[in-house]
Amino acid sequence: MAVLDAVAAEFKVHGFDNTSTEQLCEAAGVKRSSLYNAFVSKDELFVRALERYLTVLNMQQVAMLEDPQLTGAEQIRLLVKSVIDEERAAREHGQAAGCLLVNGLMNPDLRQRDQRISQILDHEFDRVVGLIEKAIRAGHADGSVSLDLMPHEGALLVATLINGVRVTSQTRVSSDALQRVALNGLHAFLR
Repeated sequence: MAVLDAVAAEFKVHGFDNTSTEQLCEAAGVKRSSLYNAFVSKDELFVRALERYLTVLNMQQVAMLEDPQLTGAEQIRLLVKSVIDEERAAREHGQAAGCLLVNGLMNPDLRQRDQRISQILDHEFDRVVGLIEKAIRAGHADGSVSLDLMPHEGALLVATLINGVRVTSQTRVSSDALQRVALNGLHAFLR
């Protein structure tokens, strides 16, 4: 798992095409022959790293978006804030946090390269939207989310906001400004 986590971190920041085998070996702390003995090819390594990354991301998101101690609005705010905090921490180290899901969805060549990648990305996007929909429904029930925010469209709005945060964090806009903008954008719907 440590090798896949290290490799996923490289792909997350640099993308598939801009990550060399040497970078992957250095990040994972293994020799090239060991890497390819275990994973056969860079493509197979990417698929396995993507699956691992999304498994970890899923656990983190479920912990936030299904926490019964939080209102639906608090769950959504926590999700948005966690992305901004991740980008803030990465920026302090001179890089982007990146996201394999966002990078993959934005790279049509990668999606066409291997049907498994396309299926994994589509499934993950649907899973995330479903989790956010569930939080919106919980917010409707507890009164913390306006009934004007329809679950599916609201979930797409939050996912779009998060993906926009990932991209905009690569500019000179401060993390504090991004957080204010993101949360103010949701303010009309979250109480």
